[in-house]
Amino acid sequence: MSNFVVTARKWRPQRFEDVVGQEHITSTLKNAIKEKRIAHAYLFTGPRGVGKTTTARILAKTLNCENSKNSEPCNECEMCKSIQNSQSIDIIEIDGASNRGIDEIRSLRDSVKYAPTRGKYKVYIIDEVHMLTKESFNAFLKTLEEPPEHIIFIFATTDVHKVPLTIISRCQRYDFRRIQLDKIKETLRMIAYEEKIAIDDKTLTIIAKKADGALRDAESYFDQVVAFSKGKIDAELVTQMLNLIDEEIFFKISDAVIEKDFKVVFQTSEKIYENGWDFGDFVDGLIEHFRNILSATVTDSTNSIETADIYKTRYLEYKDKFSESDILRLLNFLNKSQQELRFSQNQKLKIEIILSHLIALESSKTISELISEVGSDNLVPDKITEPASVFYKPAEPVKKKVDSSTTESKQIKSPTQPVSPLINPAIQPSLSFDDVVKKWEYFIESINTEKGLTLGPALKNFNLTSLKENNLYFFTENDEDLNTFRLNEKYLTKKTEEFFGRRFNYLVNDSKTRDSEKKNSTETIKSQVQNSADPYEAIIINELGGEKIA
Repeated sequence: MSNFVVTARKWRPQRFEDVVGQEHITSTLKNAIKEKRIAHAYLFTGPRGVGKTTTARILAKTLNCENSKNSEPCNECEMCKSIQNSQSIDIIEIDGASNRGIDEIRSLRDSVKYAPTRGKYKVYIIDEVHMLTKESFNAFLKTLEEPPEHIIFIFATTDVHKVPLTIISRCQRYDFRRIQLDKIKETLRMIAYEEKIAIDDKTLTIIAKKADGALRDAESYFDQVVAFSKGKIDAELVTQMLNLIDEEIFFKISDAVIEKDFKVVFQTSEKIYENGWDFGDFVDGLIEHFRNILSATVTDSTNSIETADIYKTRYLEYKDKFSESDILRLLNFLNKSQQELRFSQNQKLKIEIILSHLIALESSKTISELISEVGSDNLVPDKITEPASVFYKPAEPVKKKVDSSTTESKQIKSPTQPVSPLINPAIQPSLSFDDVVKKWEYFIESINTEKGLTLGPALKNFNLTSLKENNLYFFTENDEDLNTFRLNEKYLTKKTEEFFGRRFNYLVNDSKTRDSEKKNSTETIKSQVQNSADPYEAIIINELGGEKIA
């Protein structure tokens, strides 16, 4: 007869400190025991395999332990050993799925009247409590609200939304978390060391990701892998055994996007089809892959990436190969394609189309590059009336028709509020106001590639009014756009010099300045009316643009 015990049972935690990934719960329970603030009912909720029933057993054992220290069971006294071996009649475990009727609850309600035989408390652990019928819950309400002092109920469930609120309100609720990948790997590594089993980090990562946050599932996969490998655990064999998608295939896709290699599309679809992988799972993994690239690019670290150490260094290599806007565009396309794939009758063909579009999407970056090149050379050919792209056509810039010969002489001479510090004039390329207006839309497009979410749209709402030496005047109705402009003042000054080959002082007539101008104008008219012999004469001159001849 074999003495083999599965890893999940053999390495089940026997103390609160051994419970993995649930420190927020174990610390609270230990403090409650230390302060003697024991509730009469507990509700443990959370995903499968994260330690709900294990924690319930440890709590029951600690409460009845004869020599507990620091709110932990000793695991040596007779009471602890009897509970550990499921021999204590004071700890009653009930399966809610098979004892869900009202008759079973009535029997339980009658048994709570009896005191524990040996321990301090009589503990009822009801697993999958959400499986009880509505009538059973109703029959249990009064007993649960006011049980005898020696009775403690511990409920465990994976579907807390199916438990009536009247039951939840009578319990102390504890939400168990999904266990992090690193903690699962650490636990499996410790078990492998104790069992004298050689296993590498890549294989541990494969098992932990397959478990999806459930330590019990990870330990079951671990037993399966050990049995399959016959003492020699290989990551590729484990991938085949668990029928998982190899992460190398995702790196080939991202490399193909950079190199424009469309051959990878058909090689990938054929490999997915031959291995029997699910096309939906492949797209999910590809989305996670580009999410990891985005994380490594933005944060310059791999702390938020759940993968093997060998892959973390490879994600950092993409930092200078993808920009944030590129990855966001790819992720947006994949999310839309994911919905279309679900309703496709030929998923192999659909995945080939998706990957082909994915590799071609990067070519849209040439639009931004072309605009930047035009700006950096300070050249906009007269024959070009729109950006070199059939996919995008900017709106015509809003401006007044101004005679270039009298541009500066006809500008409104009104007080303005400076936004940028004054720049000393220097020997710079000559640039007229019409040149600035002509290039302004291209200038905004070059900014959109870097700060398109805020600054670009704000500048589109600005109206150019005049250019005097190094002073470029704007007019805006929106104070929020003006605030956005001021927050990006330093960046905009640098960008202007790169695009126009010349630095500008930005002078903006905001709403406060316009109100001040209007007030000054009104006061001037009043003064002229009061000082004029004929009050209508001042009004005609100021309001209607009249001229006094004689």
